[in-house]
Amino acid sequence: MDIISQLQEKVDQIAILAVNTFGNLQRDAPPVRLSPNYPEPPSNPTEDTENFTELPKLMSAELVKAAKQFDALVNALPLGEGGEEAQLKRIAELQAENDAIGQELQKQLEAAEKELKQVQELYSQAADNCLNMKKPD
Repeated sequence: MDIISQLQEKVDQIAILAVNTFGNLQRDAPPVRLSPNYPEPPSNPTEDTENFTELPKLMSAELVKAAKQFDALVNALPLGEGGEEAQLKRIAELQAENDAIGQELQKQLEAAEKELKQVQELYSQAADNCLNMKKPD
């Protein structure tokens, strides 16, 4: 698998971890009193509440691990040597090469179309001769 695909998968993994982390925090968070005007929320310490303090730590550790793996992949990307000017020069060279190959392909296409036209004319003449029962010249 190429490095770009690995980066894409890592971004997907980070997004999934973030969504799951936020969802778990929202779902499992204990009730909190919003204002002194409201009554104290009921406090029912359960096993889930006890796990609530550990789960964010585990999930944040997974997020940090995935982010570090992403950073390692980014650092593994090949850097453009010579900076932006060298990259622009290389792009210009590739464009010139592409144009030359495009012109050669255009010439080949025109030659092939000319040959196809000749073959179609010969086929048409042969078909006409067969239909008219003439002998070829």
